[in-house]
Amino acid sequence: MDNFTTITVHIQERVGVVVLNRPSVLNAINRHMVSELLQALTDLDRHDEVKAIVLTGNERAFAAGADIDEMMNDDSITLELLNQFQDWDQLALIKKPIIGAVNGYCFGGGFELALCCDILFAAENAQFGFPEIKLGVMPGAGGTVKLTKLMGQKKALEWLWLGEPMTAKEAHRYGVINRVIAPERVVDEAMKFAKTLATKAPLPLRLIKESVYKAVDDSVYDSMQLERKNFYLLFSSHDQKEGMQAFVEKRKALFLGK
Repeated sequence: MDNFTTITVHIQERVGVVVLNRPSVLNAINRHMVSELLQALTDLDRHDEVKAIVLTGNERAFAAGADIDEMMNDDSITLELLNQFQDWDQLALIKKPIIGAVNGYCFGGGFELALCCDILFAAENAQFGFPEIKLGVMPGAGGTVKLTKLMGQKKALEWLWLGEPMTAKEAHRYGVINRVIAPERVVDEAMKFAKTLATKAPLPLRLIKESVYKAVDDSVYDSMQLERKNFYLLFSSHDQKEGMQAFVEKRKALFLGK
């Protein structure tokens, strides 16, 4: 993979692994990191060998927030001209499954990045939150929207207004994360899950992701129309023929992603 300065990237058993790598600032997210993340995830999304992606930080922090030093002197015009969140919007276009593995602090922009993952595993010591209100601002990369869709209006307002951290157990209770795991095992469990997904048919993985996110945003009727079209589309694939033939022949299917 490319020589990145704020992240590391490698491939392990058909799983792309992206590690946030600014340990001296608890993986605080700056614009360069987001740009590198987008490049790495896009490359992995296009990589034929890679079937799923794991995104993680280090033992102390997934990401403790945005890099305040970078933005504290910005003004509205600067942010508009920079198109501050353009790369963040592109992260939503990644088609392959992204599994997040969170240890330690996951605040502000770090929490927003975690919410870009399709599945979230968190260590028992993980802490989540949006402390932006304590800095006189608010989330801007999707935090208010995604938290509301996961938790509901009233609970989201409580957490966003107070700016206090929530534990992994609380985040799990409110449907923000999928599983709470011992800190020493969280990355291993995320990898295990990703490797399981890597054995599945790639095209259904992709189209199921598309259909689920459509269902979150659109009406039941419109969402079902996309689901139906995706269902029909898969019947033009090799993997549908292979999967059903393997079932009839009582053997393991060999999926090719085409």
